[in-house]
Amino acid sequence: KMVVPGVVLGLLAACVAAAAKESVLNICMDAKHHKTRPGPEGKLYQQCALWKDNACCTANTSTEAHQDQSYLYNFNWNHCGVMPAKCKQHFIQDTCLYECSPNLGPWIQQADNSWRRERILHVPLCKEDCEQWWEDCKDAITCKENWHKGWNWTAGTNRCPRGSMCQPFRYVFPRPADLCEKIWSNSYKYTQEHRGSGRCIQMWFDPANGNPNVAVAKYYAQNRADASPAPWAALLLLPPALLALF
Repeated sequence: KMVVPGVVLGLLAACVAAAAKESVLNICMDAKHHKTRPGPEGKLYQQCALWKDNACCTANTSTEAHQDQSYLYNFNWNHCGVMPAKCKQHFIQDTCLYECSPNLGPWIQQADNSWRRERILHVPLCKEDCEQWWEDCKDAITCKENWHKGWNWTAGTNRCPRGSMCQPFRYVFPRPADLCEKIWSNSYKYTQEHRGSGRCIQMWFDPANGNPNVAVAKYYAQNRADASPAPWAALLLLPPALLALF
């Protein structure tokens, strides 16, 4: 039988690798409030408007992201007293990024929650975004380090678990990295990369200059360790007639 030259198999493997990289670009998570695929949303509300040209969230979701206790997750920012406005704006922006961004594909992982099938893990957050978040929230009050789990939900919203103590963020999260990485179960990763570097995700950006996170997602998709499939995966693309040559 003929043997297909290795160069052909190599080219096919490269095609599969390229397709794998493209598959994580411009996509929405399979989660509670996300759209099936990203697209324009001209009426996104306030802080979420940065993603209006291409969003994974609807206008209603963007509006609810700004509420102290919205129907999105029945989560109450003010569980230890009123959260300062300058701190709350970061949590709103965090929610907008999570719900609206189509550029988180390289960090999407499977999740075993009842309310979502996918989550983000270790998204490299720009140094300035994380540090300003911590600076503006260091005097806010909370009773928990990880806000994803461990709450008392008996009243239908999150309440501090019995035995916990409300205290300033600066004690619960001594460093910016503690806040950004621990509060949502390592959804974010604190980095030394700066805004505009093309190596970190920005929570905040000027949409008039475009969305910088498009290039960041592309960079990590092209450089992720698991982006290239095994060479045999290329065989999956071959038509039956060509497979018969092996």
